[in-house]
Formats: sequence, structure tokens, C-alpha cells
Amino acid sequence: MRLSSLLQVAAFPFLGSALLERSPTVFDLSEAKWTLSSSIYNISVPGSVPSQAHLDLYSAGVIPDPYFGLGDFDLRWVAETNWTYSTVLEKLYTGKDTTTWLLFNGLDTFTSIKLCGQQVATTNNQFRQYYFDVTSYLGACSGKPSLDINFGSAVNITADIANEPGQETWPNAVEGLFEFPNRQFMRKEQSDFGWDWGPGFAPAGIWRPAYVIQVPSSGFYIRNALLDIHRQGQLNNLPPDQNQPWIVNASLDVIGSVPLTFPSGATLTIEIMDMNNSTLASGNMENVTTTKTSITGSITIEGETCQLWWPHGLGPQNLYYFKISVVNGKDVLASVTKRTGFRTIVLNMTPISEEQLAQGIAPGNNWHFEINGHEFYAKGSNFIPPDAFWPRVTQKRIEQLFQSVIDGNQNMLRVWASGAYSPDFIYDIADEMGILLWSEFEFGDALYPVDGPFLENVREEAEYNVRRVNHHPSLALWAGGNELENLELLLAEAADPGNPKWQEEYEQLFLGVLLPAVYGNTKSISYIPSSTTNGYLELNFSLPIPMIERYNNLTPGSIYGDTDHYDYDSTVAFDLSSYPVGRFANEFGFHSMPSLQTWQQAVSPDELYFNSSTIQLRNHHYPAGGTFTDNYATSSKGMAEMTLAAERYYPVPHHVDPIANFSDWCHTTQIFQADFYRSQITYYRRGSGLPERQLGSLYWQLEDIWQAPTWAGIEYDGRWKVLHYISKDIYQPIIIASYWDYSTGNLTAYVTSDLWSTAAGSATLTWYGYNGSVLAPASTVPFTVGALNTTQVFTGNTSTLPFSLKDAVLKMNISATGILPNTQERREFKHEFYFHDLDLSKVNLVDPGLEMSYSKDTGNFTVEAKTGVAAWVWLDIPAGTLANFNENAFWLVPGDDPREISVTVKQDQSDGNWVEGVTVRSLWDNTLS
Repeated sequence: MRLSSLLQVAAFPFLGSALLERSPTVFDLSEAKWTLSSSIYNISVPGSVPSQAHLDLYSAGVIPDPYFGLGDFDLRWVAETNWTYSTVLEKLYTGKDTTTWLLFNGLDTFTSIKLCGQQVATTNNQFRQYYFDVTSYLGACSGKPSLDINFGSAVNITADIANEPGQETWPNAVEGLFEFPNRQFMRKEQSDFGWDWGPGFAPAGIWRPAYVIQVPSSGFYIRNALLDIHRQGQLNNLPPDQNQPWIVNASLDVIGSVPLTFPSGATLTIEIMDMNNSTLASGNMENVTTTKTSITGSITIEGETCQLWWPHGLGPQNLYYFKISVVNGKDVLASVTKRTGFRTIVLNMTPISEEQLAQGIAPGNNWHFEINGHEFYAKGSNFIPPDAFWPRVTQKRIEQLFQSVIDGNQNMLRVWASGAYSPDFIYDIADEMGILLWSEFEFGDALYPVDGPFLENVREEAEYNVRRVNHHPSLALWAGGNELENLELLLAEAADPGNPKWQEEYEQLFLGVLLPAVYGNTKSISYIPSSTTNGYLELNFSLPIPMIERYNNLTPGSIYGDTDHYDYDSTVAFDLSSYPVGRFANEFGFHSMPSLQTWQQAVSPDELYFNSSTIQLRNHHYPAGGTFTDNYATSSKGMAEMTLAAERYYPVPHHVDPIANFSDWCHTTQIFQADFYRSQITYYRRGSGLPERQLGSLYWQLEDIWQAPTWAGIEYDGRWKVLHYISKDIYQPIIIASYWDYSTGNLTAYVTSDLWSTAAGSATLTWYGYNGSVLAPASTVPFTVGALNTTQVFTGNTSTLPFSLKDAVLKMNISATGILPNTQERREFKHEFYFHDLDLSKVNLVDPGLEMSYSKDTGNFTVEAKTGVAAWVWLDIPAGTLANFNENAFWLVPGDDPREISVTVKQDQSDGNWVEGVTVRSLWDNTLS
């Protein structure tokens, strides 16, 4: 069964199977004929479901492509307008023995729903599943039933909410303000009001599937289902006993008439099948309980019968089908099928043990993930909404993006708060590929209301989404929100010192509502209130709220939590002492420009220069506390930071051709970004063998939401920036890297491994002049490096070198053998790293004499440096083709064997002629006019 078919059956278990008299009938509202209208602007155009107003207006030719030019400013009238989606419901049964329900999996966001002209309901949460019994409305309808859903302007409604008498306010600067204010009052994608990497379109519409469900009076329909698989005795946030059997807990959320006769009448059964449909286990579930809206039961499974699921690079992704059925005699009243896997994933924040102290680990608390009882190094990045309009996010697009994650040697993504909860198909793809998804509730860079209706709204949102996605083995964590403890509470304290109100309100939401939503539904997933946190002072499950936060109750010399790091002063970019010391790095970065090919998708040719008004206005990295206004007030903060960094460390282009100059400037900002990230990632990875026992680095950010200057390593259409190639290189299992204290001249090199067993090999270090001459004999150092550890292979001081760093580069190579986790096969690992003077604009670069050829037989390119060291060699692919090389942005030394480069083509509009447009360049080309 294909994944798409499985999902359909899982979501709507009665489709495609023999219907009983008590089975519901499901009408997919995407098949209805919809109209989108605005009375204010006298607009009426065809609509669609799922969709949003901008997309339907663009499809009808009313507005231009929202992503082109200054669409995020010019189209603000769309966000400030109410829009109505209307349709006529056909072929509905109106008998007295049937109830009719409207089921919405996503309404964005403030709506008024009418059926046959009668008010049915209002909604105010983009993230909830809404279901309404409309039987009486349908019965009173004359003629064909009309369905009208009016979407109010989120921009205007949140402004009205903020201005209500007695409304809560917060200290100045606590709300991270972007394009529109007051986002903390709405349960809508926070980045819809803009962010520093994206536009503020504030879209509205039926953004996820919607249905009419007709249920016979004695039947019911499964609208959502929870499946929780954990070890017996397991508790959230604590490492379980891996020798215990598995507990499978299933809970079905239903609409209609729940059979309340368990266990004497109906039964809840389970069948577990492998991917070849061979049955692993089956039988009746135990401890069955019912409420008016749910049916719950559990079963115990011995662990030795199950093959474990592992993340990419740590083992196979074993998956199983779980079919849960409600059975009465021989009749199957309802069933749902989920695809899942057996695994434990824990965020371990327990105190450092005596055994760990004896190993040299600094006191404090752990802060790392464990998969199936094993510590591992989390390598990855942060995943933001891949589009400002979620209905455009397709399965094919995510498969392509996640393949880049796998190709980039990553095993974890942090699914950032303040976007939207990921649809199931994203988790499904992650399940298949072995990508762990640290997931977050949609709160970030603000403090939020704590009035009763708001908290209840959030509770419903959290319960639905926790239960919806819990079965996915790729789900790694639930975090309450983004940068709350390390930023928002600190801002509030600085603005209002000593006032306990802000911490108390924070705990009402993130410990009083969201923690119970996780702990009350699953024992298999850990929870933290904030993405960056020092963990807990106490975890006591006998307390009403089990977690007592540590905040800044720190002991000098001890290390507790994870870190994020942003410093836009490029003078200290490579100063290792400026990087934080922690157990885990959850986000860090610097922005860069996208490529010329990507800019050409969104900007007119006359605006393709570095500081054009359109380029600047698409850079939303504003001054602290600043925002663009409707009159396009500009800021050069982000542009200036990129310019200064490029000029500080690299020769910058001064080409006569303005387009070539713009392209090379864009590329140079990408080199700095990648160079900076490489410095940090190697620093954090080395920490796995230092007292901080650092076991994770997730950089900001994986991909772009649009075409603009951002922190992304992958551009909007999937093109890899320099960053993604460099992170792929530095996330290999065994690496060598240099560490330089340029204030003292001390230089060291370490080999770092994230394998689970000892690896052994040798490191070769050779000094070259930029003209390719060997400045000192090569030295070879044998080494062994322990599991998840690091070892020093070189130490020296650059002030004692017999040559200047302006004339020298140190090439470091390693070759090692080791065993990948969960395999018995010994493999060879190779890695290469170059140390050089930080300011490459001042070194004695020479023309490297780059030569490139292409073989039709192998489909590979070959690159060679003939006359000098080639720094930052870059193969570029022309517009119209999406492809990536197996490596790029590397260095070459004359005399090395020619570098053979393979390529993976993903999309091609050139009928294969793109090969003729591939170019090769190095940093030397920036010096040419």
C-alpha cells in the first residue's frame, strides 16, 4: 500500500471498505465548487479547499504573484480585508436517523460559519480541529444547503482585541515585533505577521482538509486517534528500562454514539503487521475505558518480537502498521490504521552522576537525547514553515527537502515554534527517512495571555495535536515555545525588575496547560517549556505540576542547559571564546544572500544590485525593536552586517558587469556564513569530549520560506547554498578541524567522532604556500578516538612558524576505520580540513589555474588546480535546473589528484543542456575586474 493511500484509510477508515448500516458517509469538501468573495472590493472568484485567499486571488488573476517584488507590502489590503468562502452542499441525506457534522482540520483563523443562512459557530484557532453537529440547521434548510465561512482580518481583529478595556499588556520590547503587532492575542501562525526571515502576508482560508460527516444514529466516526508506545514503567523526561516490555496505548476520538458496553459487548482489538503485512501480534486490548467522545485501551508486547526504529545513520528505520478496531461480534464498527515504530526517545536532563564526574564531565545536569537507551550526537538544523502559504507545501516538496537533510548527514530537525504544527505527511516522510523532529507548540518571542478562554483554547489545540502526531517515531520532543526563558522572561525582568507576575503567568501556560497536555496523553515523549532552558530543579511526578524549572538558579562551575547564539559583530565571528559553552546548541547563525538564480525568480532585472530598494525591503532583519512601516521605511542593518563581514574576511568583487558583481557579492556573503557556521559546529562537536559533554548542534536554519536574505542553507526552490555543502562536510561521522586562538597564536587540531565505538586512523598535516609549494614536510600522526569523543592530534603556535600565514595554508587529512552504529561492518572514513589566516583578502592568493571537464560516460565533473591553491572552489548550476553535487565549496592544492564530482538532478527544464552552463570558480575570481 502506498503511503498516500494508507493515510487516506487511516484518516477516514470507512472509505474503500464495505459499509455497515452504522457506518458514516464522508463528503470531501475539496470536491465542492467554492467561491471566494469580498463585498468591500466587489470581488467574486473561484475558490478552493484547502487554500487561502491570496492563492485563489492569484489563481484568478486578481493579484500578481505574492512572492514577486514587494508583494508582502503591496498586498497588505488582502490581509486587512474579510473574505468569505461559499459553496452549496450536494447529495446530503436528511433522514431523522442520521446526524450531520461539519469537520474542519484547519480554519485560518477568525471565522463565522453559516449553514443555510443560520449561524452555526465562530472559531478563533488555526491549529484546532473543529467539528459541529449541524443536523438541526440542515433540517430547517429550504432548498440546497449553502455553506458560508467568513474569515475576518487577523490584523484588524487582533488590534481590536488588544484595545479591549482591561486587556493585558506587557513591558515594552517583550513582544518580538515584525510586520504587524498583537500576534500574541491570536492562535494563528505567529510568523504570518512577519519574522526576520519572512514576509507578513497574514493569510486566511480553509487551509487544511474539510469534510461533511453523516453518522447513523447508532454509529460513530473516528476523527482523531492517539497511539502511544513506551516501555513498561516509563515516565516522561526520564530514561526508561530498555529491558521492559512495550506498552501500546490506543485512544480513539470519535463523533457520534460511542458504545458504552465495554467489555461485555463491543471490544477494542489490535493487529500489528510488518511492512510485508505479516502479523507480529494481534488480540483484544485490555483496560478499555470509554467517555462520550473517546475509546481507550492498551496491550503489552514483549520487546524481543519487535525490530527497533533508529534515526538516519544510527540504524534501520523499521516500521509497522497498527490496526485498531472497534468490534462487536463479527462486525467491525470502526477501525483506524497507523504506521509507526518501536523506539524510545528521551531528552535526558538528569543530574550529572558520580560516574560521569569521574569521567571528567563537568557537574550540573545532562542535556542530551537518548535513542533506545543510547546517547548520540544530534546533527541538524532548524525547520521553519517552508512557505508562507501552507496549501502550497506538497509531499513531493518535503520529500525533496528532507532528502537534502539526509544527504547533508543530518539526523534531527528542530521544528521551530511560531509556525504551524506539521501535517502528518511531514512526519511520515521523517519516519521513513529517519529524521528526528524536535517539535514545538506555536508560541515564541512573546509573552501570552492567561485568561480562562485563551488557556482553554490552547488546551484544546495542544490536546488535538499531541494526540494526532504522537504515533510517529520521528517525534523527538515537545517544547513549549521559542526563546521564552532565555529571552522573553529576561526582557520582562529587565523592564519590570522584581515583579513575579511574568514568571507566574508564563508557568500558567507552559507548565499548567502545555505540560499536562503532553504528560496526560503520552509517556513516550519528553517536554520542555522553552526551546532554550537550563532544565529543571526538580522532576517529581507526585506534584500537581511535576516540573519545577531551574531558570537562573545556577551553581558556578556547573553546566546545565542548551544554548543559542547570535552575534552580528563579525569581528569576533571566529573568536572561539565568544561561543557559548553548554550541553547542546539548539540554534545559532548569521544571514546571507540567496544566489542570483534565486533572486531572478522574485526580483525584476533592474533591481538586481546589492542595495536596491527591493533587495533591502526583502531583508527583514531589522534593527532591534524596529519595523518597516507602510511607507516602506528602510533599514540597512542586515545589509550592512553582511557587507562588513564579506569585506572583513574575503576579497570582494569589483566586476565591471553589474550582474556578475551582484552574483559574486551574494556568493561571498554565503562563504562567510558557511565559514562562521563551520567554526561553530566544529567547536560544539569537539565539546563531546570536553567537560561540557556537548551532544548536539542544530543551526539556524535549514530552508527558506521565500527568496530573500536569510539564515537558510537551502534556498526557496531547493538550491543548496554554500552553507549546506559545508554542514554536510562537517557533519560527517569522523572529522578533523583546527582551533586557533589568534590572540595568543595557539593552534590545535582535534579529531572528533560521533560513532558508538572506538575508531583508529592517522592524520596527515602539510603546510603549503598559496603558489602550491610545500613549505614544510608532511607529518603523520596516528590516533584513536573514543565513542562520541574527541582527541587532539596537533598543537603548535603560529607565531613560531618560519613563514607568514599570509603565504601559508595548513592542509589536514584523516583516514580512519570504525563501525557505524547497529552494524558489524568496518568502514573507512576520510575527511579534509584547511587552516588559514582568517583574512583571506590579505593573503597572497594566486591564480589557481582551475580546470573543469565533464564526462558523458560517468555523468561526473572533474576539477583540478594547476598553478596554485584554490580557495572555496564552487561549481555553479544555471537557472532552470535544480541539482546538487556530492561536494562543493572545497579547497584544492596543485598536485592533488583531480577531484571527481557527481551530481544529482532533481528538476530540469533544459532537457539536459544545463551541463553546458555549469561554471567553476574560486575566491581568486573575486579579485578579477
